Amino acid sequence: MVHGSKGSPSNNSGRAGVGPSSGRTAVRVRFAPSPTGILHIGNIRTALFNWLFAKHVGGEFLLRIEDTDKARSEKRHEKEILEGLKWLGLEWDNKKLIRQSERGDIYKGYLERLLKDGHAYYCFCSAEELEAERQAQLSQGLPPKYGGKCRRIDPEAAVKKAKSEPAVIRFKIPTTQGHFQDIVRGKVAYNGDLLGDIIIAKGLDKPLYNFAVVVDDREMEITHVIRGEDHLSNTQKQIFIQDALGFPRPHYAHLPLILGPDRKKLSKRYLDKSLLDYKKEGYLPEAMINFLVLLGWHPVEDREIISVDDVIKEFTLDRVQKGGAVFNPEKLDWLNSFYMKGASDEKILELIEPLVPALWLKKKDFLLKVFSIEKSRIKNLSEFSSIAGFFFELPEYPANELLWKNTPKDKIKSNLKKILETLKNQKNIPGAQESITRFADKEGRGEVFWPLRVALSGRDASPSPLEIMDVIGIKEAMSLVRKAIKKL
Repeated sequence: MVHGSKGSPSNNSGRAGVGPSSGRTAVRVRFAPSPTGILHIGNIRTALFNWLFAKHVGGEFLLRIEDTDKARSEKRHEKEILEGLKWLGLEWDNKKLIRQSERGDIYKGYLERLLKDGHAYYCFCSAEELEAERQAQLSQGLPPKYGGKCRRIDPEAAVKKAKSEPAVIRFKIPTTQGHFQDIVRGKVAYNGDLLGDIIIAKGLDKPLYNFAVVVDDREMEITHVIRGEDHLSNTQKQIFIQDALGFPRPHYAHLPLILGPDRKKLSKRYLDKSLLDYKKEGYLPEAMINFLVLLGWHPVEDREIISVDDVIKEFTLDRVQKGGAVFNPEKLDWLNSFYMKGASDEKILELIEPLVPALWLKKKDFLLKVFSIEKSRIKNLSEFSSIAGFFFELPEYPANELLWKNTPKDKIKSNLKKILETLKNQKNIPGAQESITRFADKEGRGEVFWPLRVALSGRDASPSPLEIMDVIGIKEAMSLVRKAIKKL
């Protein structure tokens, strides 16, 4: 029997892989995604806040896959959820993954109990009847809700009838008012009279969300339910079911919505983008966590850069804001650039490996030198191959690309020849850089550095030619300058 509940039919089977209640920690939170779609920003922000809260108080972070919707649930989405959590380092504490699809007997026992105790009943109303009732209520300016027609059917007769006719199970919502204390939003009132009896299952073997969540949270001994404010309407329904089953009420914290850059509801452009898409684009997990935690929470001292360890030390739910959190993609790019600059060589090689041609990885030292001068110019690692590709294979470019403004072609060619002569006479890069700089100061920086930049990169936008020389060396620089002279 689960501690604190009345006659639980589960025999503790719902806590598989979590551990016995006698040894549980004071705080347990859960992330309970549905594998019916991608793991987007809103989902993962919820997971992160639960994980941080658990880490801050020394509690447990549990993972539950809500896959009762068999028609829409897919294993590929479950796999993506697990991969996304692992990428960010949000490891869960339950040894065995909890899936609702494997808990049918537990739900059935609680449904039978609600039916027996008179808190639920079978409903045989057709979709046409329900729609007619809804339209009639709307025409009178009333909020649509179920009128309770099937409440009046004798329970024993309803059980027999349900064996041969299509039926759903409705929960009797009390017509009472109440409130709960939300950690983020404060006092939240609700009124059962506005709801009408809700469907909690499409049969004993087909539980629906609001019912299954109540059972799971109790079976898993969840102490704090931290989720988006779009669940506020579900919370009042779940509290009524908890009361009917004699379950203690967990603490609730409803997180603010994430808004788009225009401060409106987050658009499909962002909701249709998976967390793993950001990974593929070369965003670092540290940058993503830093970005996500500031979507609705703020540290003790205002700052944009905050490490995971520091967030864990500071994270409390009373610092979660009530107002919407604005998703700013430019801020994510800025944070990612910051974390790229501080990443170790080993980390960069690990992250960049799937994003560059295999041939580049054969020259790892050279690759890291290229990255060191290009990292300030890229927002994420996926841009690296296109921006830095000229280091590995010089692109074709027209001869007129070497020309600087109105400077005559012969003058540009002469300058390149003098640069080539300088490179021949120098034994090291610093000496060559110093000599070429003096030459540029005398002849004009544009007239010298522009054609040299194009000769070494084939582009009009790149790091400075002196930085490029530092990476490729004098011998390769001489070869490229010769090709440029030949073009002219």
